[in-house]
Amino acid sequence: MSVTMTNSAADRVRAFLESRGKGVGLRLGVRPSGCSGMAYVLEFTDNIEEVDEVFEDHGLKIIIDKKSLLYLNGTELDYTKEGLNEGFKFNNPNISGECGCGESFTV
Repeated sequence: MSVTMTNSAADRVRAFLESRGKGVGLRLGVRPSGCSGMAYVLEFTDNIEEVDEVFEDHGLKIIIDKKSLLYLNGTELDYTKEGLNEGFKFNNPNISGECGCGESFTV
């Protein structure tokens, strides 16, 4: 089981953590939402819990609770910037469908 990030995503996460001034890493997860069923959750965290799995990539910790890992295993986190739009993108090999607005997915 693993979750990785691109160089671009790692650079952006590192910059966020440095500007924040604290934090042990990036927490990824999923929650019920949207018309397809699940939505991604991304936040910077100061704690690692017992129920968390921790992956290291580019010298950064990616923290995922065990329930979310079932949906995120094999995912690559990317950061893209196109014109005025920029943000994190989840390249998740587990999804079987997405809603039209791109806010939720199905496994």
